[in-house]
Amino acid sequence: MKSAESHQGRVLIVAGSDSGGGAGIQADIKTVTMLGGYAMTAITAITAQDTTGVHGVWPVADDAVTAQIRACLTDIGTDTIKTGMIGTARLVELVCETIDELARETPRIVDPVMVATSGDRLIDEAAVSAIAALLLPGAGLVTPNSHEAEILTGKAVDGLNGQRRAAEALLERGAKGALVKGGHIPGKILHDVLQTEHGEWIFESERLETRSTHGTGCTLASACAALLAQGITIETAVDQARTYLHKAIQQAPDLGHGHGPVAHNWPVIDQQD
Repeated sequence: MKSAESHQGRVLIVAGSDSGGGAGIQADIKTVTMLGGYAMTAITAITAQDTTGVHGVWPVADDAVTAQIRACLTDIGTDTIKTGMIGTARLVELVCETIDELARETPRIVDPVMVATSGDRLIDEAAVSAIAALLLPGAGLVTPNSHEAEILTGKAVDGLNGQRRAAEALLERGAKGALVKGGHIPGKILHDVLQTEHGEWIFESERLETRSTHGTGCTLASACAALLAQGITIETAVDQARTYLHKAIQQAPDLGHGHGPVAHNWPVIDQQD
């Protein structure tokens, strides 16, 4: 892999495709691009998906996924690697093996995608175990919502204290940074908890009452990946990523009949106004 003398904003995204454009690879590319990064992809699955749910999932062949990763890393290189939906334990193993071979020292931002906003399950139990055993240890940042944090840690995450305990547990399991999100926890004020070996940061914001929440997890993780790829510190990257997502939700275009997408292009819209 080409070595970078300075951060160049390159992000390799390993995730599934969302035909509706609100989540997955499509949301990742939009986010990284809007935040000044360069997005590359290794697509793990094709989904027939819209704002109302997931209507079909077709896994991409394992060797096709690893070939995509290898092509990007051996030619262009990357500054961060963001992972999303990886549907089987075997594919998790192969992805980790390929990354370890070609980009072992590159920070990984792991979005442990398990369930879609619509409630549809996206990966099987064996894949969950593989993510916990193989992707989580050494990750620069893992970004679970409260449900995913409970699955990964076995701890109840129903409030701020639960988020803090789950973040601690994720660090104990080998992650270098853990951002336990609070969007699924009821309350007018939303808290996200970031912990690293260097400290803890608690971010809070007013909850936005909206149905446009499709792809928010993908968007936040990719925003973190894009900013970290440009050399921004982890706590600042998380803060700026949250701001980007908050404004994207505020300006959501109200599309579809279910959980609509956010406005990934809000910086362009703001420039036009």
